[in-house]
Amino acid sequence: MKEMPLWMANLDKEDCNFIKNFIITSGSLKEMASRYHVTYPTVRLRLDKVIQKVNLADNAPEESYITLIKELAVNDKMDYDTAKLLVHEYRKMQEEK
Repeated sequence: MKEMPLWMANLDKEDCNFIKNFIITSGSLKEMASRYHVTYPTVRLRLDKVIQKVNLADNAPEESYITLIKELAVNDKMDYDTAKLLVHEYRKMQEEK
């Protein structure tokens, strides 16, 4: 593979291992929970975060500031309410220009 897709490039090693295990277990979240020694809801939450990262990369044409804010929220560096507020205010400022 000469070029790695952007959605893959944005995943860290832990995310890649999670995806690998997800494939190996044929997508069984129950088996993933057993493999990771965690509860089903914990695995579901982890899968949701990986999905968010993939979607974020697929929608990358957005402005870099908005992408940064979304990445911070997805990676738990910022809460979602604050991220939504910052994106809303930024878009409002851009419309006023």
